[in-house]
Amino acid sequence: MAAFVSAVDAGLNKWLTTTYGIGLTEYRALVLLSRTPDKELRVNDLAQQVGLNQSSVTRLLSRLEDKGLTYRDTCPDDGRGIYAVIAERGEALLSEAGEPHQAKIQELLEGAAKRDPQLDQQELGRAFGAIGGLIK
Repeated sequence: MAAFVSAVDAGLNKWLTTTYGIGLTEYRALVLLSRTPDKELRVNDLAQQVGLNQSSVTRLLSRLEDKGLTYRDTCPDDGRGIYAVIAERGEALLSEAGEPHQAKIQELLEGAAKRDPQLDQQELGRAFGAIGGLIK
């Protein structure tokens, strides 16, 4: 299953980079920011949700800021807290990429076993079914 997920992520990352100029982790960060009521998250919370450490999320935000997709803001209640905020340009990118992104995921999922013959479709189906049964 790890090989399957890795192959899909690699394909999606390559497509996002080529098509929209951002990587998969950057895209996921934008999605997380866009789903919050105020379109912002504390940088530490974003790092945790994306699965990065503090220095890595700082570099990620720098790349997104350089592209005009996010900006940082200080916490009004605590001047030490920093928020990552999605910019209008970031929301526009998500709006533009949303449907093509879903279509690309579908394409990658359907074609993974064809591209990688070592992946056993039945075994993958059982594994994902077992995981689905554990999620309540």
